[in-house]
Amino acid sequence: MKKLTFIQRHAYGWGAGFAALLWPLFPKRRRIAVDNLLKGKVAADEAEARRIAKASWCHLAGHIAEALCVPNVINAANWREHLDVEGASPVAVKLLLDTPDVPIIIASAHHGVWEAATNLLSFARPMIAIARVMNSRLVANWLKKHHFRGRITVIDKNHGFTPDILRQWRDERAAMTILIDQHTTKGAHLTFFGRPASCFTSATRLAIRYQAPVIVGTFVRVAPYRYKLVGGDPVTFAPGADRDAATQLLNDRLEAAIRRYPEQYLWFHRRWRHD
Repeated sequence: MKKLTFIQRHAYGWGAGFAALLWPLFPKRRRIAVDNLLKGKVAADEAEARRIAKASWCHLAGHIAEALCVPNVINAANWREHLDVEGASPVAVKLLLDTPDVPIIIASAHHGVWEAATNLLSFARPMIAIARVMNSRLVANWLKKHHFRGRITVIDKNHGFTPDILRQWRDERAAMTILIDQHTTKGAHLTFFGRPASCFTSATRLAIRYQAPVIVGTFVRVAPYRYKLVGGDPVTFAPGADRDAATQLLNDRLEAAIRRYPEQYLWFHRRWRHD
């Protein structure tokens, strides 16, 4: 691993520390996070829920601060040094990192280091990320120049999968990365952490239609600029498979990954709105 500058070495700690100072100013977010942790049976009691909630808040800021440094730390020569795949599914690792001739889908969540992982994986294959595009053109251009600098195409989630994007995905054998853990008003009514949830079905619809393998999981931070793959074997769905059952399987896989590292999940958004 290349030698880090002072700013690169301390980016995560500074981000997390700043978030810790701001934590008392957001009582509503604290309450949402604690309720989510208790109702999802992730925390055994209020004290543990408060601890995990604060840790996840600090991790979000720390991860974003570190992710902004990733393009200057991780490059085409050293990117594999920053991945920890020990204990991960060998089939998933091979498909993700060493099979660039197959278009794939990555179904993931706001867990671990989703921002940093997009940059890192772009050295293995082209990435297409479905995300919320910044309203500010200035900010969007800055991110494109300084943050998403690899083979990365960011698609506005409000525009959906256009024919051009689907053609690009298949022609480039890219990884279509979709975060499926947030609330949607038009999704399937399933469960997440045992609670009723409206869920995105885009990943399963693509997988069923195009017979593309789906890697379900996340990368978590285990050390500065070192990220561990958490997830099982890739899944594929037969033509005509039940969309809701397939989406529930993805939900269950993500839930298992999040339960292993709850301090790195975004607990303070209103994910569950039906109970």
